[in-house]
Amino acid sequence: QVRLVESGGGTVQAGESLRLSCAGTGRTLSWDVMGWFRQAPGKDREFVAGIDGLGNIIRYADFVKGRFSVTRESAWNRVYLQMNQLETEDTAVYYCNAGIKWGTDWAQPGDYWGQGTQVIVSS
Repeated sequence: QVRLVESGGGTVQAGESLRLSCAGTGRTLSWDVMGWFRQAPGKDREFVAGIDGLGNIIRYADFVKGRFSVTRESAWNRVYLQMNQLETEDTAVYYCNAGIKWGTDWAQPGDYWGQGTQVIVSS
């Protein structure tokens, strides 16, 4: 069994930063593609960023525009999302996911989801 727990969300002003953390338990996740999806009110859930098991392949959604960085720490079964220059449009619930399948321009989430952490960006 796999459990993912996110932390680090909160309320910030536009232009500020947040760092999200996801901790996995249940089994080693070092060979899984892990990353982040988000869902804003009235919107579909969408891919944000992901990183493969070795950290060799990293992909971001177009809206990231160079502002975010996804990293992982295999020894602690963790994945992070550093978000800088946040915009009001980034307001959403952010979900950690493990087992992502993806290509250059698509991403399918795996079966393992965290509970979500709320990010609110005010202007």
